Amino acid sequence: MSADPIAERILAAIRAVPRGAVAGYGQIARRAGLPGRARLVARLLSGNDDPALPWHRILRSDGRIAFPAGSRGFREQVRRLRAEGVVVDKGRVRMPPATDGDLDAALWGPARD
Repeated sequence: MSADPIAERILAAIRAVPRGAVAGYGQIARRAGLPGRARLVARLLSGNDDPALPWHRILRSDGRIAFPAGSRGFREQVRRLRAEGVVVDKGRVRMPPATDGDLDAALWGPARD
């Protein structure tokens, strides 16, 4: 565990993305209470050493994988996403519809009574 509370908020937001779902770096930043800090999310993920962190579920806002096409990281992310049933086509995943920055609504749909 990190002693940095900001990093912990970002990591918690990443861990909250359910299996078979994806989110953008910016969505994670907003969920962590850090709007506009997508690059901070990317930087934190680049230094990740937690094998249990579902880093592969985090993509660019347009659904593209951030690793260079064909690289080891790219192939691993595609493999992990497909293992969860996510369709990856030419390095891109269909992103959930935008819902005013509400990641919960985008991933799980509107709240039901």
